[in-house]
Amino acid sequence: MTPLYLISLPLDMVSFHRWAGQRGIGTDEGRALHHLLGESFGKGVLQPFRLMVAPNGATGTLYAYTRADRTALVQTTRDFGLPDALAVCDPARLAAKAMPEDWREGRRLAFDLRARPVRRLLKPAGVFPKGAEVDAFLLEALRRFPEGRPAEGVAGAPITREGVYFQWLAERLSGAARVEEVRLARFERRAVLRGSKSIEGPDAVFHGELVILDGAKFAGHLASGLGRHTAYGYGMMLLRPAR
Repeated sequence: MTPLYLISLPLDMVSFHRWAGQRGIGTDEGRALHHLLGESFGKGVLQPFRLMVAPNGATGTLYAYTRADRTALVQTTRDFGLPDALAVCDPARLAAKAMPEDWREGRRLAFDLRARPVRRLLKPAGVFPKGAEVDAFLLEALRRFPEGRPAEGVAGAPITREGVYFQWLAERLSGAARVEEVRLARFERRAVLRGSKSIEGPDAVFHGELVILDGAKFAGHLASGLGRHTAYGYGMMLLRPAR
């Protein structure tokens, strides 16, 4: 199988937002990056990806997984990249490394993941119609308490956002890795644009540790990303040594 590569690409955030504004793409960074990377490197080539920017930072770094090596990526931009896009994501500054081809069963790793923990409804739930994309925590609350959350002190199984999201993540990695611990490092509700439609939902960053159960399946999850919206800056699992 073609190796999986991890790439990093510095971005000037001022130039990036100016480019997005000139293109009329809007303020959704994930959507703008989806267009920028697709036009520069090919549709879906750098995916999943994650943009890391310090608070109020003028520069950022984009990380992504890809099956294309650095030489192929740079050649694609030379052949097809638009000059205004390449002024934002200069391919000369792109760096790449090959990821391990074999992930040993039982190996423990720490991870950093930005995701949208949502579920697609197979049938209506509360005010949400069939097919709606709903926050996994809100959906679990509707399932457990269809008449509304009980008052403080009333007996009942507790429900926490972190606990529900832990289960959501464990399901996504089922058979590939066992999540040993996870912490909700950041959470906010964010509206994203998909076509002309605005979708509001959870934007969460998880820090945790896992143990690999099946190396091939785990590698597949790295390459494809976890959850929905992997083409828009979600679902990329960054790895580091466990404690």
